[in-house]
Amino acid sequence: VSVCSGVGGMGGLVSDRDLSAPTLSQLPPHTFTHPLCCHFLTQIFINNEWQDSVSGKVFPVYNPATGEQICEVQEAEKADVDKAVQAARLAFSLGSVWRRMDASERGRLLSKLADLVERDSVYLATIESLNSGKPFLPTLFVDLQGTIKTLRYFAGYADKIHGTSIPMDGEYLTFTRYEPIGVCGQIIPWNFPLMMTAWKLGPALACGNTVILKPAEQTPLTCLYIAALIKEAGFPPGVINILPGFGPTAGAAIASHMGIDKVAFTGSTEVGKLIQEAAGKSNLKRVTLELGGKNPNIIFADADLDLAVEQAHQGVFFNAGQCCTAGSRIYVEEPIYDEFVRRSVERAKRRRVGSPFDPTTEQGPQVSEDNPSNRVLEFIQSGISEGAKLECGGKALGLKGFFIEPTVFSNVRDDMRIAREEIFGPVQQIMKFKTLEEVIERANNTDYGLVAAVFTNDINKAMTISTAMQAGTVWINCFNALSTQCPFGGYKMSGNGRELGESGLKEYSEVKTITMKMVAKNS
Repeated sequence: VSVCSGVGGMGGLVSDRDLSAPTLSQLPPHTFTHPLCCHFLTQIFINNEWQDSVSGKVFPVYNPATGEQICEVQEAEKADVDKAVQAARLAFSLGSVWRRMDASERGRLLSKLADLVERDSVYLATIESLNSGKPFLPTLFVDLQGTIKTLRYFAGYADKIHGTSIPMDGEYLTFTRYEPIGVCGQIIPWNFPLMMTAWKLGPALACGNTVILKPAEQTPLTCLYIAALIKEAGFPPGVINILPGFGPTAGAAIASHMGIDKVAFTGSTEVGKLIQEAAGKSNLKRVTLELGGKNPNIIFADADLDLAVEQAHQGVFFNAGQCCTAGSRIYVEEPIYDEFVRRSVERAKRRRVGSPFDPTTEQGPQVSEDNPSNRVLEFIQSGISEGAKLECGGKALGLKGFFIEPTVFSNVRDDMRIAREEIFGPVQQIMKFKTLEEVIERANNTDYGLVAAVFTNDINKAMTISTAMQAGTVWINCFNALSTQCPFGGYKMSGNGRELGESGLKEYSEVKTITMKMVAKNS
């Protein structure tokens, strides 16, 4: 299999690149071949086997750049979750291959998976761009590299998860063990399918858990291809199960299942509440949630203006604005406000929107028409009706697919919908402030608390802001500077728990204290 010469305007960049792999020659019968030379796996992956859904239902998967259907994928529901839980519980049982496996061997399997992802990275980036609308080059050099690094990071940690000895009072020997939680349900979003797969699988597997992972119904194709690489890497049956399906059916079954010991979810705050409620009503399973954000980006007058404008632009418009970290509330100090707005509008007008496979494209389409494309346009209209000044953009582009113009609003008030609610689209709000104390209060006046940023050349202002922000991550003179080594998560309604880093491992571990009475024998 190769990516054809000239595909979508990529020309010689990926032409004649041989992407053949053992997996591709062993694809199951239910495999769809796309004209772009992509093979799509379309079945459910349970117990290292490809199978149709119990109900026989399928659902369509679309290319958001054209609005055309790519293929149909088997739709998992509760009965399929039951089958996956049975397989995962068996794989986790005492005496199983997975439970007896050396921790270093778990790390080797994760490293092997990372190698396979790296081997097929161009192929995976092609599928990701086709299915999600993400521009190919950022997908290849940002998303794929982040995926590989995450898997390798947690592979290295697999045999370094250990407890401590404790000097307990009395004649006792006391120490702790970190043990896997059990069967982990994982539900990932559509905006970063590959990276979110790695963020979830990496720490869970390093700790020795088994997994049932549900990709978003909009973007299941790369996750299903990862399932083929999982089997090729040599993971035992039942350790990782991939179930494409919808939130109200497959997702709800995972959140409420008595046989699942933990659920991890990345997505909207509204759905996060439902998952936490379902987990509480079932077996009080462990829950980690990485949810929405309405993130402040504070620009002081002493900042490097060129840097601040570009970083603020990327902070909002990266991935067509479809980021939980989007810095969509931009507070600019009064003396530079007009100039900042002028430069931001110029930059937005220069932003290239178009085919994901055109190497000059900076912004592709929104992932779908109904959600969030029409929802984004509704937000834009609310901004206009509530009195914000539309500086540029504001419309769907007259192209085939779900494209929206880069949009900039000035004269935005804190009480407007566009300043309070997460838009998840290419819409920038620019507000004015006068004092440090004022901007701290306004920036924290939100239900969310995922990330924040500050641009200034004054270290005192920078440290004051970073300390005062109610957010899980604060960036100083940069934006979206994420790394596998650093914990990521939110305050308030942006979720609970942390992903990545050593903190991410703790979310997939139970701590056991073992105490033994020391009895001295007389000689």
